[in-house]
Amino acid sequence: MNKMQIIGLGVAVVAFGGAFFFFSMQSPPPPPRGPAQVIVKEAPKVDVDQVLVALQYIPMGTKITEQLVGWQEWPRGAVSELMIAKSTDPKAIDDFKDSLNRVELLRGEPIRRDKLVKAGQGGFMSAVLPTGMRAVAIKIDNSGESTAGGFILPNDRVDVVRIFRDDEATKARGVEMVSVQTILTDVKVLAIGQTFQDDNGKKVAVGANATLELTPKQSEQVVLAQHASGGTLHLLLRSLVDSGGKAEMVTDLGAGGRGLTIMRYGAAQQAAR
Repeated sequence: MNKMQIIGLGVAVVAFGGAFFFFSMQSPPPPPRGPAQVIVKEAPKVDVDQVLVALQYIPMGTKITEQLVGWQEWPRGAVSELMIAKSTDPKAIDDFKDSLNRVELLRGEPIRRDKLVKAGQGGFMSAVLPTGMRAVAIKIDNSGESTAGGFILPNDRVDVVRIFRDDEATKARGVEMVSVQTILTDVKVLAIGQTFQDDNGKKVAVGANATLELTPKQSEQVVLAQHASGGTLHLLLRSLVDSGGKAEMVTDLGAGGRGLTIMRYGAAQQAAR
């Protein structure tokens, strides 16, 4: 290698070293290797209150006790005027002790004032009745023969059917004839005997009567059907899929049609069936 080649090689090495140094100074240093850093931001604080809730499932008509209800934190902005808040009513558990709940309550559900009936505010049945409705009791047998074998429970829906002696058919044929007549459909059962709700998952409720939720007009029809001579009422349990609508009156016993023969003071009179 001659002298000129050696000089050229030296100039190239010096130029490359200078360029490397220049660009190294311009580039930012690589980030240090190590575990990833997590930035934690503090969540904004939510203003809360405490509301009275059910500590377990509470069936309708249950007497409220200290073991069934308790306080639970609730966002203050979501507390409605019907909820029972500790900030405004700290002694609510004592105040509402021995009250009855008008509807069933699920575990963790806030207890509203309009769902409770305090002692001295009238009977429980009058409290659970919707506006404009009537509670009407009909006689049933304790064995369950007229109530779907005893499997009809409060809150079920039923049809009311009347079995009666058909006087005209009996007279025409010379033998006793019995007829069937559906009076009401999709009627809500409020109670069986003194049972307002099935107890601890029991599947059978029996009693001497069934209390139905009816309109004033429907109530008149049931009372009339119960007192008509030779007639008995039976309840037909409806499927849950076919339930939930308004109760409908199928037969108007006071709207004419074939009549019942009623004996009054020894004289036969015709009454609408």
